[in-house]
Amino acid sequence: MNDGQAIRAWFETWRQATLAGDVQQLIDLCADDAVFLQPGRPPMRGADTFAAAFRSAISQFCIDYTSTIEEIRIHGDHAHCWTTLAVTITPRTGGEPVHRAGNTLTVFEKRNGGWLLSRDANMLVTVPQV
Repeated sequence: MNDGQAIRAWFETWRQATLAGDVQQLIDLCADDAVFLQPGRPPMRGADTFAAAFRSAISQFCIDYTSTIEEIRIHGDHAHCWTTLAVTITPRTGGEPVHRAGNTLTVFEKRNGGWLLSRDANMLVTVPQV
């Protein structure tokens, strides 16, 4: 498997772990010093910080999404990937789902032969439903 295929497989593993609520698998896909950026929020630093936020989110919401990889660029032991993402967040207690969409830019580092998320800029915004 070449590096581009490995990164595509990484995204599929991330999706399956997200849908299954498999926090440990998500942590395993991240560098310990990963940084997550979201509009209007301070940077989320570290895989453990991300895991705590994800645990909180999935305790309150069902999360589903579609993702399209728009571009993968490999630079030796680093890579970046731009995706288009559409997320549906449905409260577990009932109520209207929230739809968010936009782009992400993910930076990967190759460590111990595998690709890990190092930085992720999530530029999603709420999509009004008509």
